[in-house]
Amino acid sequence: MDEELLRHAAADHAGAADPVLFRDHHAAPGGGWDGTARSMQQALTAAGIVKSVQVTNVTGAGGTIGLAQLIGAKGDGHQLMVNGFVMVGAILLNKSPVNLTQVTPIARLTAEAEVIVVPADSPLKTAKDLAERLKADPAKVTWAGGSAGGTDHILAALFAQAVGADAKKINYIPFSGGGEALAAMLGGRVTAGVSGYGEFEGQIKAGKLRVLAVSSPKRLPNAPDAPTLKEQGIDLELLNWRSVVAPPGLSAEQTKALTDTVEKMVKSKEWQEILQARGWDDSFLAGAAFETFLKNEIERVSKVMTEVGLVK
Repeated sequence: MDEELLRHAAADHAGAADPVLFRDHHAAPGGGWDGTARSMQQALTAAGIVKSVQVTNVTGAGGTIGLAQLIGAKGDGHQLMVNGFVMVGAILLNKSPVNLTQVTPIARLTAEAEVIVVPADSPLKTAKDLAERLKADPAKVTWAGGSAGGTDHILAALFAQAVGADAKKINYIPFSGGGEALAAMLGGRVTAGVSGYGEFEGQIKAGKLRVLAVSSPKRLPNAPDAPTLKEQGIDLELLNWRSVVAPPGLSAEQTKALTDTVEKMVKSKEWQEILQARGWDDSFLAGAAFETFLKNEIERVSKVMTEVGLVK
């Protein structure tokens, strides 16, 4: 894994600090955190919010080495770190000595819904069908998704909990890439697959996969026929979000400068064009609301990972 710092020089930008953005692409260049950092670099400079941006790499397990560096930069209002939902689980899995309660939350930027799919010829037609099979025997339902403890795994565990099945008994098979998980599904080797909607969109539209549910609060604009979990009576929402956080120990003025810089970027036409081009959902949330959201996500992930035995 590698993580990337992004520094921008903004000496003549009133009130703005000189942020550094770490990003981590878990599998390959072009991953979510990678794309987020590069896109922020592009939007911040193109919109004239900052003069220049410098990007530097740092290696680290799930972003935790970069997180330690960020926390070590206490009081430095010139740094930001791009992170996301996956880091919450990575901190627990890596038994990291640092965690996200130690940072200064700045803003959530984007979010992507997860999707639960089955092969087109599966007898399972709805999320309720999957729930009934899972309650009957959790071990007989095989889930294909990304790395253990990642967003896909956590959704499968939360799904089991939400429908009253034993989350400890879920049979989750992690794959290193969406292509391998897809092959397992199309080959009939697993019951269901979990991923971001974009990962399976081509096969869904080609009729090879059937969507049982999306994990978003509302149906997706690009998948209006895919029902949410909630509308099928399953009280569960989960978004694979990405955000930026800053070092601890910042003054109110430093925090406001960083937040204002990010908010200006989010409102720029350059950022909105990037969101549209990449198919990202604008999920901007800042200030106390983002701080509360982050705290709740940490608690939720910690609870489910303990209950499924990933964390002791």
